[in-house]
Amino acid sequence: MINNLEKKMKLAFAVSIGSFISSIIIVGTVCAFAFRYAEEQRKKIYVIDHSVPLLVEQTELGVNRTVEYKSHVNMFHLLFFTLPPDDAYIKNNISKAMYLVDESGLAQYNNLKEKGYYNQILASSAVLTIKTDSVKVDENRHFTYYATQRIERETSVMKRLLVTEGDLEEVPRTENNPHGLLIKNWKTVINKDLEYVEKKSF
Repeated sequence: MINNLEKKMKLAFAVSIGSFISSIIIVGTVCAFAFRYAEEQRKKIYVIDHSVPLLVEQTELGVNRTVEYKSHVNMFHLLFFTLPPDDAYIKNNISKAMYLVDESGLAQYNNLKEKGYYNQILASSAVLTIKTDSVKVDENRHFTYYATQRIERETSVMKRLLVTEGDLEEVPRTENNPHGLLIKNWKTVINKDLEYVEKKSF
């Protein structure tokens, strides 16, 4: 009878210990799941767009950094090379572009200005637009930008190949520089004619 009692006590003790350990494992698993779920929920943000809530997800800063590099380079070139025959528009675009580049960009702008480049655009009513073909950025944040520039005048349309290169440096994000990047050592590598077409006059 005593032996049976001891066996039952040992069995009860084993069951109790097993239940206790199982409870700890279950509670730990639930806590880990709840913590992970809460972290995931914190990354979800609702943005109100015209009274419509849209779900967006927060990502780590470095996840889309390569995309931001290319976007920054693209934005700068679009601002710098989109030139309609409008002096105020040109100055506004150049002013925005200067926030994205170091003194190398300002030097190119001053060089073009001294040569009368912008006055020629206004005098001939030329419209200059640029189409980005590709932007390549390596692991050292050195970029090469490829584009086709279109110069439309009253009598002709010219297409030019434009290739530039430079380096990207991390800087604090601002309203004028939302990507937090600065183009350094910017220079034009290739700028040559591709096609020249005269407009028909009737």
